[in-house]
Amino acid sequence: MANRDLLIEIGLEEMPARFVTSSMNQLADKVRKWATEHQLSFEQVLPYSTPRRLAIVVKSLSEKQSDVTIEAKGPAKKIAQDENGNWSKAAQGFVRGQGVSVDDIFFKEINGIEYVHVQKHVKGKETSELLKEITEVITSLHFPKNMRWANEDLRYVRPIKWLTVLFGEEIVPVEIANVKADRFTYGHRFLGEKVTIASPDKYVETLLGQFVIVEPTERKEAIQSQLAILGDENGWSIPVDADLLEEVNNLVEYPTALFGNFEEEYLSLPEEVLITSMKEHQRYFPVKSKEGQLLPHFVTVRNGNHEHLDVVARGNEKVLRARLSDAAFFYKEDEKLVIDEAVAKLDKIVFHEEIGTTGTKVKRVRAFAEHIAKQLKMDDDTLQHVLRAGAIYKFDLVSQMVYEFPELQGIMGEKYAKAKGEADVVAIAINEHYMPRSADDNTPSSDIGALLSIADKLDTIASFFAIGVIPTGSQDPYALRRQASGVVHTLLNKGWSTLSIQSLLQYLIEEYEKVEILKRDKEEVLQELLSFFGLRVKNLLQEDNVRYDIIDAVLSLPLTDVTAIVSKAKVLEEKKHISNFKGIVESLSRVLNIAKKAEGEREISPSLFKQSEEEALYSAYNELQERIHVTIEEQRYSDAFDMLAKLQQPIDDYFDNIMVMTDEEEVKVNRLAQMDKLASLIARFGDWNKILVK
Repeated sequence: MANRDLLIEIGLEEMPARFVTSSMNQLADKVRKWATEHQLSFEQVLPYSTPRRLAIVVKSLSEKQSDVTIEAKGPAKKIAQDENGNWSKAAQGFVRGQGVSVDDIFFKEINGIEYVHVQKHVKGKETSELLKEITEVITSLHFPKNMRWANEDLRYVRPIKWLTVLFGEEIVPVEIANVKADRFTYGHRFLGEKVTIASPDKYVETLLGQFVIVEPTERKEAIQSQLAILGDENGWSIPVDADLLEEVNNLVEYPTALFGNFEEEYLSLPEEVLITSMKEHQRYFPVKSKEGQLLPHFVTVRNGNHEHLDVVARGNEKVLRARLSDAAFFYKEDEKLVIDEAVAKLDKIVFHEEIGTTGTKVKRVRAFAEHIAKQLKMDDDTLQHVLRAGAIYKFDLVSQMVYEFPELQGIMGEKYAKAKGEADVVAIAINEHYMPRSADDNTPSSDIGALLSIADKLDTIASFFAIGVIPTGSQDPYALRRQASGVVHTLLNKGWSTLSIQSLLQYLIEEYEKVEILKRDKEEVLQELLSFFGLRVKNLLQEDNVRYDIIDAVLSLPLTDVTAIVSKAKVLEEKKHISNFKGIVESLSRVLNIAKKAEGEREISPSLFKQSEEEALYSAYNELQERIHVTIEEQRYSDAFDMLAKLQQPIDDYFDNIMVMTDEEEVKVNRLAQMDKLASLIARFGDWNKILVK
C-alpha cells in the first residue's frame, strides 16, 4: 500500500512560553490517536513547535484504510427461521442492515445456541477523504487559558493566522475560523518571509532557510552550545536552570546567545536579588566565576541572528540597570524596617475576605505551632524559638523588596531577620516555612522550619476547606494540593510519627469554630480533608511504584501516622514476592471477615475452648500480640509482618477443624471474641481484604 507524509502546521500569534511544549505534545498525541482509530498505518509522528506555530509531520501515512472483512452476529436461529425454514422479518432486517442478503447467512454455535452470522466486506476509505475531519483534532486541543478573537466562536490559545495541511504534495482542503489550509508558511517574523512548502519532508529544511528552527530539542541544544562557548571564551561558569532554558527555548525561533554587563556596585546586593532580577524578570542567565562567585555579567538569548549584537546588548543592559537600580533602592529602604512594626502592618493585609487578614493568620499559626511543638516534646529553648518564628514569619511581606519581587518572600525574610539580630534558627525558619516551594524543591531541614511549614500549610488548607473553597478537577488556584503534598513529604522526611494529621486537622477545625471561620458542618469538613490528604499519600506511593491494592489496604487505616502508612505499604510491596504471600493474606483476611460478626467487645474465655486448635491459636496470639505491638511502635514493620505471617498455620488449622458459628451460643460468642481480638491485631497493618492475590 502506498504511503505519503502528512504535515499539519497551525500558525498562531505568539503563545505564552509555558504553553508551547505541552500543546505540541498534545497535538502529536491526538493525531497519533486519530490515525490509529481510523486504522491508518504510519511510521512515526514528529512534533515541532516555536512560539508562533504548532506542527507535526506523520511519516509514511497510508493512503487508504485497509479493506476488512467483519463477521457480524444476528438473532438466534429459532428467531431467524420459522418451522419451515423460512427467514423471519428479524433475519431479513438484520442482513439488510449489514448490507448483505439472506443468502450470505451462516450459523455459529455460542454457548449451545445457534446464531445467525454474516460476513461483510468493508472497503477502506481514502486517507485524503478522512483528513477532512482533521479540523476536529486541531480544534479539540485544550490549553490552560483560551481566547476568542474578532467574530469567531472558537476559543483557542491564540488567534490562528495560517494553516498548512499537506498530504504528500496535495493540499488538504480544510478551514478553521475562516482560515483556509494552504501550502505556505511564514519564516522568522523579521528575518524570514512567506514561503511555500513543496512537501512535508521539506518542512524543516524550508523553515531553517527562513531563520526558524522548528525542532525544539535542536533549538535547545543550540542555546546550550552557545552558552558553553561564551563560558569557555570568557572563563565563566554559566549555570543553566532547566526551567529557564525551557522558557527561553519557547520564546525564540532562531536563538543567538550574547552577553552584557552591569555595574560592579550592584554585587553588594544579595545574590538572590540579582539572580531573581535576571532570571524571573528578564529571562537572563546569570554568570559566575569558576569558583562560583557571581560576576557583573549576564547572558541573554536573542530571537534572531548575529547582526548588531552590540546594540542588542546595550538595550538589555539598560533594562537590567533600571531593574537593579530599583532593587538597590528597595534594599536600602528595607534596612530601616523594624520587624515588630512590620508584623503589625500584616493586620491590614487581607489573606482572604472570609478567613481574615494575614495578621490574624500569623497569630493563629503561632498558637498552632506551639501546640505542635508540645506534641513533639520540644525543649523550652526550642519552644521559645518556635514562638518567635511563629510571631514574625510573614513580616517580610510588607518589605519593599518582596513587594517588587514576590519570588523572594522568605528568602529576604531570613536575610533581614539575621541583619536585625534574630536568632539564626528563627531566621532560617522564616525562609524554610515556604518549603517545599515546588514539586522538585527540598523540604525544610531545620526542625523549627519544618514545624512552621507544616503549621502554616495545614492552616491554609483547612481554612479554605472550612469556607468551602476546595480544589476541583484541574482547578486549584491556591495550590492546596501542592501544600498538602509538602506537609506529607515534610512529615516523612522528619520522621515525626507522633504527629497525627487527623488530630491536627481536628484541632484547627475546633479553633475555626471559635472564631467563626467555619462555615460548614465540621464533621463533613474533617472527612473531606482526610480524603484530600489521603489522595496525597496515595499519589506519593504511586510515584514509588507501590501496587494500587496495597495502597488501598494501608490507606484503610486512620490518617494518623503518615510515616507508618508509607512504611507498611513499602513492606507489603516488598513482601508480595515471597512464595507464601498469597496464603498469608488469605489466612489473615479470613479472620478479618469472620470477626465482623462479633457483637461488642468481649474477653476470651479459654475454659470454653472445645478443640485443641482453639488452644493453639490462642497460644500463638498470646505469644505474639505484645511483641507485634512493640515492633509496630518501634516502626519495625518488616519484622511485624514476619510475626503476623507466623499466625498463618494456626489460623488455617483453626478454620479447617472448627466452625465458629456453632449452634452453641456461648461457644459461638467466645469464638467470635477470639476472632475479634485477633482481627484487632491483624488490622494494625491495614485491610488485608483489599490485597489482591491469585
